Amino acid sequence: MEKAGLLPLRFVEESGTLLLIDQRKLPFQEEWFDATAFDDLLFSIKEMVVRGAPSIGVVAGYGHALNIARRVRQGASLQVIEADLESLLATRPTAVNLQYGARQVHKAFLQAFQEKSDSAAAALVEAHRLYQEVLDANYQLSRHGLSIVPKGASILTHCNAGPLAACGYGTALGVIRAAHYAGLEPQVFADETRPRNQGRLTAFELQREDIPVTLVCESMSGFLMKCGKIDLVVTGADRIALNGDSANKIGTYNLAVLASFHKIPFFIAAPLSTFDRVTTSGEAIPIEFRAEEEVLTFDGARHAPPGVKAINPSFDVTPSELISGIITEKGILRAPFEESIAAALFC
Repeated sequence: MEKAGLLPLRFVEESGTLLLIDQRKLPFQEEWFDATAFDDLLFSIKEMVVRGAPSIGVVAGYGHALNIARRVRQGASLQVIEADLESLLATRPTAVNLQYGARQVHKAFLQAFQEKSDSAAAALVEAHRLYQEVLDANYQLSRHGLSIVPKGASILTHCNAGPLAACGYGTALGVIRAAHYAGLEPQVFADETRPRNQGRLTAFELQREDIPVTLVCESMSGFLMKCGKIDLVVTGADRIALNGDSANKIGTYNLAVLASFHKIPFFIAAPLSTFDRVTTSGEAIPIEFRAEEEVLTFDGARHAPPGVKAINPSFDVTPSELISGIITEKGILRAPFEESIAAALFC
């Protein structure tokens, strides 16, 4: 029987409270972080209390709706609300779902504001709708992904794209979960994914559902492919350009190159809200650089010599020619990606 995934957030309607499971503490502690206050919301996104593009988008939507209600009660101007929106959008520059979620809520607010109706209520209704949209899209794309998974497949994945990252179901892990519950018996190799070690969350989620999983360092992936241990690579994405170039957690590009060399299918799983409807290629996708301390420390303890410097790009871009297909709620998009993406987004 299919189990529910671990939900990354709870919205308490009665009190208007936004609670996030603190993903920095998992898998060892299950603690909830109150992100209701605007400054706490910004902290939670920037410092990765919540992470994963779909979850960030939903949290940004709820957070913006709550901040709109707060500002309306204060009698703040439209300019103040829009300045807050810009602060929210700046927290994680690469993940387009954040922009999508916050801007959709803002659009609903503006329409109600212009119509002189309850603009705060309209923003919250849109945040609820976005949450359901993400759940529905993840479920549908996971079902479409079944067609790429052979029975007994050994699947390599990178970072974490499961229920925690995608509001309770999953993108890359959604496909794996759907395959497991369909009786296809997948087994998973989960990259550790330094420096934030999100692969531990992947292992945690899969273990909860009795899906066989082995945690590996990403430097082991070429060895595993050469030894014939990998049948398929599936990852999520944080932003996809109109030509199919896909930004995802740093190290994804390496996997795509290795998979291409070893003639192993490489798939991206992402909802249509992850597609950037303006950016034409990966060259224009902004790459977030995070603090070097994330590289110089491990679980908060320094493990590099004093004075050593580090570089910490959080994402890389996989060129579309290395991607076998992009699994979405409208089906699996394939090359030529300009045509299949345009048809999915605009037709």
